[in-house]
Amino acid sequence: MTAELDDSFHVFDTTLRDGAQREGINLTVADKLTIARHLDDFGVGFIEGGWPGANPRDTEFFARAATEIDFKHAKLVAFGATRRAGGNAAEDPQVKALLDSGAPVITLVAKAHDRHVELALRTTLDENLAMVSDTVTYLRSQGRRVFVDCEHFFDGYRANPDYAKSVVRAAHEAGADVVVLCDTNGGMLPAQVQAVVGVVLADTGARLGIHAQDDTGCAVANTLAAVDAGATHVQCTANGYGERVGNSNLFPVVAALELKYGKKVLPQGALAEMTRISHAIAEVVNLTPSTHQPYVGVSAFAHKGGLHASAIKVDPALYQHIEPEQVGNTMRMLVSDMAGRASVELKGKELGVDVGTDRDAIGRVVERVKARELQGYTYEAADASFELLLREEVEGRPYRYFRVESWRAIVEDRPDGTHANEATVKLWAKGERIVATAEGNGPVNALDRAMRAGLEKIYPQLAKLELVDYKVRILEGKHGTESTTRVLITTSDGQAEWATVGVAENVIAASWQALDDAYAYGLLRAGVEPEPQA
Repeated sequence: MTAELDDSFHVFDTTLRDGAQREGINLTVADKLTIARHLDDFGVGFIEGGWPGANPRDTEFFARAATEIDFKHAKLVAFGATRRAGGNAAEDPQVKALLDSGAPVITLVAKAHDRHVELALRTTLDENLAMVSDTVTYLRSQGRRVFVDCEHFFDGYRANPDYAKSVVRAAHEAGADVVVLCDTNGGMLPAQVQAVVGVVLADTGARLGIHAQDDTGCAVANTLAAVDAGATHVQCTANGYGERVGNSNLFPVVAALELKYGKKVLPQGALAEMTRISHAIAEVVNLTPSTHQPYVGVSAFAHKGGLHASAIKVDPALYQHIEPEQVGNTMRMLVSDMAGRASVELKGKELGVDVGTDRDAIGRVVERVKARELQGYTYEAADASFELLLREEVEGRPYRYFRVESWRAIVEDRPDGTHANEATVKLWAKGERIVATAEGNGPVNALDRAMRAGLEKIYPQLAKLELVDYKVRILEGKHGTESTTRVLITTSDGQAEWATVGVAENVIAASWQALDDAYAYGLLRAGVEPEPQA
């Protein structure tokens, strides 16, 4: 059962239609159903599901959504075009497909640029107005709510303002609930949008919406400028997905409306789900979430500079425009060569390490981080390695669970063109000398397997660990095979993931360092006490 939202302002999502036109996105019907559920959970008022009749996938989506999704907040919207020139809306097969979708709301795309009418539709300006009026009137008579998207409106307004406004009037007078002004080419700027929307609102009396593409990087700003001018319907896509460079991003628009404008456009408590919803949809479309996306990116509330950290220690509001928790995000402290004492103290608190009042220990941490980053280490991307370093200085003991006697990795190039990778490790753990050999699909994998083969008998907790990501970067300074290499490894125990770093002139040696830290941190998480140091 749909919970009715306040109809005075609409948040309209078109991820499943316009957002799906982004290069690299190819949604299955199951994908679309999953995203629709996420958007409904978030609390948008309208979800544009696609163009039924235009392709079998969208037709199937509407049929399945009707029986498989119990919408709590949103109304499903079908997208289509006005009737064909010279025809009758009641007999138009495309209009019939819109009705057959069962969607309670229909969005019609209409030409608002005179040149597009004459060149693309190949009809007269008067017939285009009749197409709009006839289709809206017919759909209204069939009990559907109708929105009209005026395609290329702003370009059309620039070329022929009187005709562009006549399309708005035709839709409004025929019974369209909202007439949406579309910046289809994405070339507008905020001041221009605000001026045009204000004039059209005053001259037509229609309820107006805004649909902005992001080709100037201003889609969110253009959307809010339209709201400033009186628009009460915003069309957006999750994470700004869309054709070319994308559409107005749903999440910063909604956050601005709720937190900056004071408009209640979502159900109670839904805003705090925004980061989760954003990342969940990114997973469905198989695109890595943007780390620097406003509000929901993992870097949106990350602080690196020592000056910032000192201020945040006093009051986070000094360098944050909202509380991260309002949008379901968290503040993060990044420790790097730019860090100061405050950065280390705040990072320790974030990691759950009590740094106490030992200023000497904190100072040693700062100096070690700066010295190691000069060598090529990066701790802002390797929290687990930093925590091990921090605990060693603050608690006065290294978190090491085994001692390395030696290791080696061999890559054999065979005559048949195949390769064999073998590693041998010699370790000491709990007073026992361990020698283990293993093969792998690469030298690092072989080392990982050899370490496991030797250590799992003593530390069975290691069986849960899995290497889930491996990144190598050649650092500046030297060239070619003499370059310094940095390796970042991400490890999981099935419940959480952590990153560790290693740096050496040899990629295998750098990988060994990162693996060593990954195992140590995994055992620390498992509550295993480190070996006492001689």
